[in-house]
Amino acid sequence: MEIIGKCDGLPLAIKVVGGLLCRRDRNHGVWSEILSNSTWSVDGMPQDLNYVLHLSYEDLSPHLKQCFLHYSLIPKNVVLGSDTIIGMWISEGLVLQCTKGLEELGEDYFKELIVRNLLEPSIKYVDQWHCTMHDVVRSFAHYMARDEALVAQGRQIDISNLRSQKFYRLSIETDDEVEWNLLKEQMSLRMLISVSDIKLRPSDSFGIFSSLRILYIASHFLPLVDSLCQLKHLRYLSLATDDISRLPDDIGKMKFLMYIDINACGNLVQLPKSILKLRQLRYLSLGDTHINVIPEGFRILSSIRKLYGFPAQMGTSGVSRKENWCSLEELECPSELRDLELNCLENISASSYAAKASLCTKEHLIYLNLRCTSRLGDDGLLKEEGLSEMEQRLVEEVFNELCPPRCLCNLEIFGYFGCSLPNWMMFPISRTPLMSLRYLFLVDLARCTQLPDILSQLPHLFIIQIDRAPAIKRVGSEFLLCHDHGHHSPMAKAFPRLQKLLFVGMVEWEEWEWEEQVQAMVVLEELLLWRCKLRCLPPGLAFHARALKKLGIHEVQNLNSLDNFACVVELNMYGNPDLQRISNFPKLWNLDIVFCPKMEVLENVPELRSLTLEDYSIETLPGYLQQVSMRNLFVDCSFELLSSIAMGDTGPEWNKISHIQQVKANADDGYDETMWYISYTRDPYSFETNVIPSSNPSEPNDEK
Repeated sequence: MEIIGKCDGLPLAIKVVGGLLCRRDRNHGVWSEILSNSTWSVDGMPQDLNYVLHLSYEDLSPHLKQCFLHYSLIPKNVVLGSDTIIGMWISEGLVLQCTKGLEELGEDYFKELIVRNLLEPSIKYVDQWHCTMHDVVRSFAHYMARDEALVAQGRQIDISNLRSQKFYRLSIETDDEVEWNLLKEQMSLRMLISVSDIKLRPSDSFGIFSSLRILYIASHFLPLVDSLCQLKHLRYLSLATDDISRLPDDIGKMKFLMYIDINACGNLVQLPKSILKLRQLRYLSLGDTHINVIPEGFRILSSIRKLYGFPAQMGTSGVSRKENWCSLEELECPSELRDLELNCLENISASSYAAKASLCTKEHLIYLNLRCTSRLGDDGLLKEEGLSEMEQRLVEEVFNELCPPRCLCNLEIFGYFGCSLPNWMMFPISRTPLMSLRYLFLVDLARCTQLPDILSQLPHLFIIQIDRAPAIKRVGSEFLLCHDHGHHSPMAKAFPRLQKLLFVGMVEWEEWEWEEQVQAMVVLEELLLWRCKLRCLPPGLAFHARALKKLGIHEVQNLNSLDNFACVVELNMYGNPDLQRISNFPKLWNLDIVFCPKMEVLENVPELRSLTLEDYSIETLPGYLQQVSMRNLFVDCSFELLSSIAMGDTGPEWNKISHIQQVKANADDGYDETMWYISYTRDPYSFETNVIPSSNPSEPNDEK
């Protein structure tokens, strides 16, 4: 409690000191040392920075200190994955060599900063792959790194600093264009990150930056392309710009280059053959470029760990093969692959070439993304141009040969147009390589009529997302039945660790069979159903998914009622045209009802605290508001309905909302984008509006 007292009641400080204490022994002596540490009163700290941050920082090992400071230099509005951050750390020599691989050790560093609450995992991504840094923590890190790094964010770059001081690291995210001549003053730079426009001339080059290790540019770059090879010591290269269509032909001279990320260079069409000389290359990302061939001989890049966007082509004996193309079979040699994304798999002319890639022997492979060109249109249905039986059979054979190793944790399949999924995703359980799988994403399954029956028995499966599978009309017992030595066993738990399930764009799905006697998904926390034709949710879901906290039902046709979910806390209903009733949600706190025009009954929601209602077609507030007790109501509606609400206790809507503690309602007039509103508080009473009940949107009123 004395330690908490020193945190001055600041939640961030308490989190950070908690992250520090959890790395220490839990005894009085150790905690007393922390309490009496002189860092609590160190001189010279700016007043807006808490001493707890300094205490936690000083407790880090020297290499972790450098990684922490380095992370703070990433522009605030740029979201980078952990593999990108770790690649930068490795490129600057911040990850120490040991018996463990550099990437694996870098992941340990990353997780350590998360445990200490110096990094915060983003809720938009799974498994802590992306993090954010609290503004106060970032400011502290900038303060500690002020002698070696300059960060310019959201303001004009400090010209006087650039001219008077030499920095090792420079991060630029300003609103103004940056003069290249100004940057040339920094001849000692080891890292340059810029997401701002740089004013360049044809004669500008990288020649002055002989010590540069990291280059991350997300702006106009074309005049500098040919001078890239002057960066003899560059380890990390990331370009995100559409103004280049090639890399320099002599990129092979950059002998130390380990990371190349050109994923966001949409107009890039080819890789120079000299890239095969980069024997230290560990990471190559080509995903969203127009590169559709790799120079032949790729197999010699044996150090490659992560490879994204590899374009599959015909085999070496294929009649359509062009000279100097790299084929899929060259992936047999890189044995250290951890992440692999294969594109355009429909181009493989025979399954034997896929077999030669020997994916099942990659004993370090934990992420695999297998992609074909999608056969689905914007409506989620199969495009009119048909698929031949031969094409369909060939893609099934190719995918059957791309069997992953048993260490695989993350599997993504995109654009697959076979009728059945690969045989390594089916029973028997004893032969599947997916026993370590945690994440499964199946997207644009044009012709699959059934979900794989092996999923229910994968012991570590954490997230499943099925996105756009128009041939699936029914999810039956095969999805949930457990298997034991070849026999169905309804008594065993299916999906024992599944926490998040998303069914998206299954536009023809009508039936979900799951009876109460089949025990499954007992730890499921989040479920999303989006764009389907389900008439009802299965009874087994409500009966067994007792950990379900968040439920989203979006654009589900034919569903008219939703009942009996005992533990759901957050319910989001969006665009459900036939929904009429929601009942028996005893723990529901937050409810969104958006564009559900037939919704009439809301009952047995005793814990409801907040309701958001959005619909511009309804003429009156729903009658169920009068029977439901809640604290907050938020309404987006037509101007006509808002005018009726604005009449207050003299209007027809008053008895529906007067018992609610706080009501906020809005309407957009649709003409000059004026936002009309009412704001009502029951206790203490307050009623404000900028609407005169008899007025129309062309007659504003500023009186309260």
